[in-house]
Amino acid sequence: MEAIGRGLIDHSLAKERWTHAAHFAAALWIILRRPDLSPSRDMPDIIRSYNEAVGGMNSDSAGYHETITQASLRAAAAFAAERPHMPLHLLCNALLASPLGRKDWLLAYWTRERLFSTEARRRWIEPDIAPLPFAP
Repeated sequence: MEAIGRGLIDHSLAKERWTHAAHFAAALWIILRRPDLSPSRDMPDIIRSYNEAVGGMNSDSAGYHETITQASLRAAAAFAAERPHMPLHLLCNALLASPLGRKDWLLAYWTRERLFSTEARRRWIEPDIAPLPFAP
């Protein structure tokens, strides 16, 4: 997890390793092991910078997505807060084995159209199906 988090930050993580699971691994590592960072504030630039460093782009249709990132950070932080004594690697495994481990978990809260809109990619938008149960 540390290698994923550090690789994201220093751009050494291979592009093919930046998976759904890696997003949560990096999020948990940053939330729990990097008190010098504010995840909700710093993760957007970390991801944008990484995307560009590995040849990707951040546009209205690809790359960084604000609503998905902020919702995922909220979910990871809430999941970790409910398990304060669990070792980090077990915490990540438990999160990925939970409904959050499904790539489509956000569609319980947002319609596909709203979640994948340009507006949601650019800025936080509230869910349109059900309130997100994780506090900001």
